[in-house]
Amino acid sequence: MVLEFALAIPPLILLTIIVALAFDFSNGFHDTANAIATVVGTRVLTPLQAVSLAAVFNLLGPFVLGTAVAKTISSGIIPEDVVKSAGTVLLLGALLGALVWNIITWNFGLPTSSSHALVGGLLGAGVAAAGLHGALWPSVEEWRATLELAGLAVILGLGVWAVLRLASRDFVLPQHAPLFALAGVALLMPAAVLLGWLKLSGIGKVVVFMVVSPIMGLASGFGLTVLVRRAAMNARPEGANSLFRKLQLLSSSFLALTHGTNDAQKTMGVITALLFAGGLVGTASVVPPWVILAAAGAMGLGTLVGGWRIIKTMATGITTLRTYQGFSAQASGGVVLTLMAQQGIPVSTTHAIATSIMGVGATNRMSAVRWGVGRRIVWAWVITIPASAVMAAVAYLVVRAVA
Repeated sequence: MVLEFALAIPPLILLTIIVALAFDFSNGFHDTANAIATVVGTRVLTPLQAVSLAAVFNLLGPFVLGTAVAKTISSGIIPEDVVKSAGTVLLLGALLGALVWNIITWNFGLPTSSSHALVGGLLGAGVAAAGLHGALWPSVEEWRATLELAGLAVILGLGVWAVLRLASRDFVLPQHAPLFALAGVALLMPAAVLLGWLKLSGIGKVVVFMVVSPIMGLASGFGLTVLVRRAAMNARPEGANSLFRKLQLLSSSFLALTHGTNDAQKTMGVITALLFAGGLVGTASVVPPWVILAAAGAMGLGTLVGGWRIIKTMATGITTLRTYQGFSAQASGGVVLTLMAQQGIPVSTTHAIATSIMGVGATNRMSAVRWGVGRRIVWAWVITIPASAVMAAVAYLVVRAVA
């Protein structure tokens, strides 16, 4: 039956599915570092052991935590009528743009977001195909509500800082004010989405949480490390180190699971949209089981190959980690990704874990974090969506001319 279905797929659609799975493969080796950098950096596992562990949990992720992100990608970025009319050429252009950007940044060892590369590719190809109507842009009302809520979150965070400053002037210092403001955003914004107070479109979710998810990673990494450090304050160093080495295996597996859930779903969404455009499925909002298996399998295989250049940047380039800090970074990054995946918000695994590592490092002292490396990573994040959008637009025009 599978063979009959494959033979019934038109050649251009089949080629695009292959490119989509190649993108997922590149996502696996490009983003391997996200799940295993800290466990390698703290020498709990060798790189080969860590990559093998991550590959297994990458594969399991979509089956355990659902496919809400895939639905956002397949029907929340480009209007279904544009997908239906431009079809395979549009999606092939989007994938090629994202794939080229992934390869370029991997070559330079930059831990950019494959998720945002794909979103940028979809936007670029959509606009090239149908102008500004080729994307589901957020409304003015959405932006107004988002900015108002962000302002309220900053005020609440600073209010907490002021109260704690009055209560304990030695513990809470003036330079902590910006951290409390960011913590307010990290707590209130996702809570508002989870509770339904703030309703965002697909692109709105991507743009807002492209900013908010790194703040969430930074705040949760910092906060969890402080709690863990206090809880283990009186423990013997040898016993605590042994415990956290074991806990890091769990946190690394958890992060790999959420990585597979969040990142493999982007390609699932694209393939589902492709099948919908070709009339092979009736809706773009339901992901066929074989698509889940193929996309998760491609990512797991890519993870098994490994992304050693980026692992070096993530494991040792940002800060030096001890075992309890590695556990804190992975656990906090995994929590951020789980919350977002449950709401169908396609955030970046790279953003979540990199900023979690920064937050963990900042608990020692601010100078313990190599902020220069962080700035280089942030600039790569900023240009990912526009760069992949331009590449995808060019790829769409080329494919349309030769198809």
